[in-house]
Amino acid sequence: MRLWRSVVGKLWGTILLLVSFVLILLTMLQLEFFEKYHVGQIEQGLQDQANKISRIIEAHADDNLGEEIAFEIIDDPVELVIAYNKNDILFSPNRSDKGLIPDEMLLEDPDLSKVFAEKKKVTKELSLSDMDKKGNRYDNLVVAAVPFTIDNQDGAIFIYQSLAVMKDTTEQTTRLILLAAGIAIVLTTFFAFFLSTRITSPLRKMKEAAFQVSKGEFDTKVPFLSHDEIGELAIAFNQMAKRLKINMNVLSQEKEQLKSILSSMADGVMTFSKGGSILITNPPAEHFLQQWHYESENSSNIPPELAELLEQAISTETEQTGELKLQGRYYVVIVSPLYTQNQESVRGVVAVIRDMTEERRLDKLRTDFVSNVSHELRTPISMLQGYSEAIIDDIAESEEEKKELAKIIYDESLRIGRLVNELLDIARMEAGHISLNYDDVHIGSFIKRIMNKFGGVAKENNVNIESQLQTSEQTFFMDEDRMEQVLTNLIDNAIRHMSENGTIMITQTRNSKGITISVKDTGSGIPEEDLPFVFERFYKADKARTRGSSGTGLGLAIAKNIIDAHNGYITVQSKLGVGTTFTIFLPEIC
Repeated sequence: MRLWRSVVGKLWGTILLLVSFVLILLTMLQLEFFEKYHVGQIEQGLQDQANKISRIIEAHADDNLGEEIAFEIIDDPVELVIAYNKNDILFSPNRSDKGLIPDEMLLEDPDLSKVFAEKKKVTKELSLSDMDKKGNRYDNLVVAAVPFTIDNQDGAIFIYQSLAVMKDTTEQTTRLILLAAGIAIVLTTFFAFFLSTRITSPLRKMKEAAFQVSKGEFDTKVPFLSHDEIGELAIAFNQMAKRLKINMNVLSQEKEQLKSILSSMADGVMTFSKGGSILITNPPAEHFLQQWHYESENSSNIPPELAELLEQAISTETEQTGELKLQGRYYVVIVSPLYTQNQESVRGVVAVIRDMTEERRLDKLRTDFVSNVSHELRTPISMLQGYSEAIIDDIAESEEEKKELAKIIYDESLRIGRLVNELLDIARMEAGHISLNYDDVHIGSFIKRIMNKFGGVAKENNVNIESQLQTSEQTFFMDEDRMEQVLTNLIDNAIRHMSENGTIMITQTRNSKGITISVKDTGSGIPEEDLPFVFERFYKADKARTRGSSGTGLGLAIAKNIIDAHNGYITVQSKLGVGTTFTIFLPEIC
């Protein structure tokens, strides 16, 4: 069944049916032709014999030998009847019971009887399949009737022959024709199968190659062994596969390039169909959707604000812009329509989601920076102005009071100077202009020197400073002055926020990756909501911003910039009423 569905089977069957039809038709025509040919030959032979007999009878009209001579030259299976009319039979084989048919059937036939009336030759094929009056069945005959004249008396010679004698010849001819037709059909079958197989073999190879190409194997080649249309088709197929490979490679490269661009973009990109289904997303967009699914209990895939922008962009076919807030972050969404290839209709939209949280934070930091600097400078400037006016107005009468006021003015001027210097330092650090002087620093000596530096202050505040060093005898490559500035700031903050009988523990460990230094205190701790902001400029957990020992709020920001310059990091852990731990990690420098 599968063979007949294939091209080979269809082509083979078509050729076989066509040749079989032609051979059958030709066989039938040949059989008909040979039958008519044999009948015609018999008719012609009978007519010639009848003419000869008529001449013999006419030549021997005087001696009455014509009938005997005619009888002698007639051989089986030919029969002869000589009659002057229907009722006067001169010679007939039926007189000796040798005739094939009764004489009256010949003489009374309307067509044959014309030989008496019209005196012309008549040849006719008689069909005697029906029974005669006596119940006898006769074969078909061929009859030739020729007129003659003897002694002015007209007569006719009837010579006839049964077609049964042609049966053997016809059967033999039929067998030969059918044998030739059978041989021709068999040969045609093999030839058609060979021809169809040869023609379709390249097509099958092209089919297999097409399946291989459909699976992505574009290097598949179709061999072409001829220069006809099939060979040209194979060449065209190979060129098509080669061109398809080039195009697929170009599309793959463009796809990878587009994927790389989308993946490396800081902005989220999402492509939507006209029905609102998400088609393409990049990692920032996926993060945005994860935040939306985490925050919202709504079953929709996108925020309603974004869905509204999509509908407006599709309906108006114009770019739409909006803002939304999600998980404490601010996003600006730009939605643009995507058109079909002919630019006639909108097929979807692309949404660009830009995280503006950092910009908002920087704007807030700039605003807060101005506010904080103004706040930090206003107090010492007011004190400078007030105490200066007190001196000028001679409010302080004694020298001791004047010196005290001058001392306050001096301290506040130093405070302003420190604030300005720290602002300049942090500005240079954030601009990348910080320079580090690396050197091999003895860890134990370095930490002990800092502890001794705060010995007096710690004793005044009843604070214990302890250390636990893993590699006190080893050295580490770093900027000693800058790291001393960091640890000084951390220990100073710890002392200022420490109650009496508190403890500050300095811990140092080292591994193959670098060195870790921790400053742990048992002070009041930092509120949980303030922990993410302790390294920002001017940020203070004390919202009242009391002056005095509270500092400028720049120390931790400067410390973080110094650690970042060392390619390290600083972290903080704290609990209210338990204490705070600052951890510094500095990597090894190869």
